[in-house]
Amino acid sequence: MNGVMTVSGETIDPFGKFLFDRISQRTLSRVGVVDVGSNSVRMVVFDGAARSPAYFYNEKIMAGLGQGLAATGMLNPAGVQRAMAALRRFATLAESMGIKPLTCVATAAVREASDGPAFRRAVEKETGLKLHVIDGEEEARLSAQGVLVGWPNARGLACDIGGSSMELAVIEDGKVGVRATSPLGPFRLQQVEGGSEALRGHIRSVVEGLGDKLGRDHKRIFLVGGSWRAIARLDMLRRDYPMTVLHEYRMTPQDVRKTVDWIAEGDLSALRSRAGISASRIELVPLASQVLRELAAFFQPESFAVSSYGIREGLLYEKMPDSLRRRDPLIESARFSERQMARMPGFGKKLYHFLHPLFEDVPPEHDRLIRAACLLHDTAWRAHPDYRADACFDNITRSNLAALSHPERVFLGLALLYRYRNSRNTAMESLFSLLDAEQMKNAEILGRALRFGAMFAVKDPSEAGTLKLNRKKNLLELRLTGLGQILMGEVAEARLKSLSAALGVEFRIRT
Repeated sequence: MNGVMTVSGETIDPFGKFLFDRISQRTLSRVGVVDVGSNSVRMVVFDGAARSPAYFYNEKIMAGLGQGLAATGMLNPAGVQRAMAALRRFATLAESMGIKPLTCVATAAVREASDGPAFRRAVEKETGLKLHVIDGEEEARLSAQGVLVGWPNARGLACDIGGSSMELAVIEDGKVGVRATSPLGPFRLQQVEGGSEALRGHIRSVVEGLGDKLGRDHKRIFLVGGSWRAIARLDMLRRDYPMTVLHEYRMTPQDVRKTVDWIAEGDLSALRSRAGISASRIELVPLASQVLRELAAFFQPESFAVSSYGIREGLLYEKMPDSLRRRDPLIESARFSERQMARMPGFGKKLYHFLHPLFEDVPPEHDRLIRAACLLHDTAWRAHPDYRADACFDNITRSNLAALSHPERVFLGLALLYRYRNSRNTAMESLFSLLDAEQMKNAEILGRALRFGAMFAVKDPSEAGTLKLNRKKNLLELRLTGLGQILMGEVAEARLKSLSAALGVEFRIRT
């Protein structure tokens, strides 16, 4: 839609400017987005790589605007006060950061409440912020676009749960298809009368209606929204999962059933404390978990995938030209990190081409990890030498990176660990359980290749020599140029020997 969206039949540009004024633009100037939802009010300021925006600033208030809306038809008065205070603060913060305009969207609570228009006018009068109220299907579309920020090739069903509603949209071939909205937000479900059986029947009936519109054959459901993330955090706790990153966390329908039962049987206060979930969020989890159970039972997907990206990221995606959308978020983020943090930006690409003969036959999904590792290999150089390996591993496994599964995070982190250290000892060894033996070995090979290539030459290793791997002869050969003969010292030879040992071959140096 070229950076515009539809609000009550009107086409608008919420940013008020064209964010990507050049087709080739790959760096994002700071952009602020406020999402006024039924439960939370959040401000996010994005920065960094345009295709993989990072959170420069992130703050939310659990205002509860939609609490009681189904019964009264009006916004929660206490929530209005909290939301207004948050918006005044956000407007002031944005001004101090030099962000204008601050883009603000409001969803179910404001669009459905009889006093929603009055709230919008009051917000604009007191803060200068203009709230763009979007309808349910537009909300579904933007949330699905947020999923595409994290998964460029996503296929399945995006499901965004808020306090008052739940939106769904079909995603296929990088595009958003059929979409629908439903009254399955926890605040709405609190008003369903007749006890637990009536509630379950109501949820099942609504889900079946959604299935009639959206189809049932969806192998993956992407979960967007705070209540889903809270359930995923509890699933991690139940399974004793070694990683705490929620984005790309996967659950099977069986996992969902077990966790929903576990939540129902447990002490919510104790679970909240153990999982670090806010009190206002945990109150909505039992109802949201019942919705998730019915989604699992009706659609029977192969897996659920948690998305940290939603409507806010979807607004940025709205602005991206197709050429930018087609780029790999992981590579774009790694390239941005290299440009900002490495000693010699641009060396990562040269290192990749120097090492490529070792990895000529790898599939594309593995090649992109090798590219990313080469771009990131020197981004921790400012850390103390004793801690660089751990800093690399910790940063990759915990950072805000898109298009990277949990096993891929650990693989990339382990490769960079070996880039700085001969062993894989780390305080986070429990994460290695996400990799099999072959993945562990491949990460070691990549790391030792980085360790050799990064110090073989400072400017461009291909000017000093070329590598050739002959598997039939079990031989790794390094052919040196005149410059390479000067650079090939004892440490470089020791690292080449270590690389050949990891590959399980002999090595030879030719001049």
